[in-house]
Amino acid sequence: MKWVNSIGTFELIIAGAFIILYMSFIWRVITTTKRLDLPARRVIIKTILRTLYFSLIVTALLGPSFGDASREVKTVGKDIFICIDLSQSMNAVDVQPSRLEKVKFELKNIVEAFNSDRIGLIMFSSEAYMQCPLTYDNNALNLFIQTLNTNMVPNFGTDFGPPLEMATEKLIADDTVITRSKAKITILISDGEDFGDNTSEIAEELESEGITLFTLGVGTKQGSKIPTRNGFKTDSDGKDVVSQLNSSSLENLAENTGGEYFEINESRNDVSRLINAINTVEGEMRDSKQVDATQNRYYYFLSLALFLMVIDVLFSVKLIKL
Repeated sequence: MKWVNSIGTFELIIAGAFIILYMSFIWRVITTTKRLDLPARRVIIKTILRTLYFSLIVTALLGPSFGDASREVKTVGKDIFICIDLSQSMNAVDVQPSRLEKVKFELKNIVEAFNSDRIGLIMFSSEAYMQCPLTYDNNALNLFIQTLNTNMVPNFGTDFGPPLEMATEKLIADDTVITRSKAKITILISDGEDFGDNTSEIAEELESEGITLFTLGVGTKQGSKIPTRNGFKTDSDGKDVVSQLNSSSLENLAENTGGEYFEINESRNDVSRLINAINTVEGEMRDSKQVDATQNRYYYFLSLALFLMVIDVLFSVKLIKL
């Protein structure tokens, strides 16, 4: 048996004072019964009852815990890299309030859904940059997400290759994992405009390393203009640029790596489906340890004490003969 609480000096002093005062009371009762020539049997019985339920209450307060001594607990988790497109087209407002702001809002839901897993953040456009390495610190990760904007990276077109390559390298280089099961996940979020040349080669490497790739397209087929500080983005002819969701590139990328494609548009939000899909990926065992599995059984002792208190109340002692 184990104890949740322990007896300190203060508790010992209180218990000692109670015992001394209670024994003094019992002595006076016994002395009085002798003087009145009354039987002391009932007094002795009540003394035993009160001693028992007082001891039971003290035992309950100490928190007696017993049961199975220990059990094995396995820590299972995933490593998830989120690659988010910060090209200027992500400022398009065909998804309100904008593609990027909508993604930032949904990313917080994803982080909350996998708060026991390690999550990293990579931002990219034509190049990729590590915004946050794999971490369990969700508060720090949410701060990084909140600061994301399209001015943080050079904007010379969108290339899926660099972020996927960086995520792959980091996941492979991580030697803290025990196995190489389907516990490594990459989420690529973009409007689908890929101008890279080596995306297919990187996708093959992802598949060969057993890294699951999910793609999330943001935008609409109709598209919208891209707001800037001076109005809207224009092309070389001075015409407003209209950015449209190119879902086919993201769909093909997910299909070629055995992953799945999801989408956010004006009437569709697949983030909950994305979370469910990630949940179906089997996590890998990171650690195994023995933990104490005993339970506090104070209520057994407290119930018995209350029962004895009721008997004590019903069991009276007459000190005067009529």
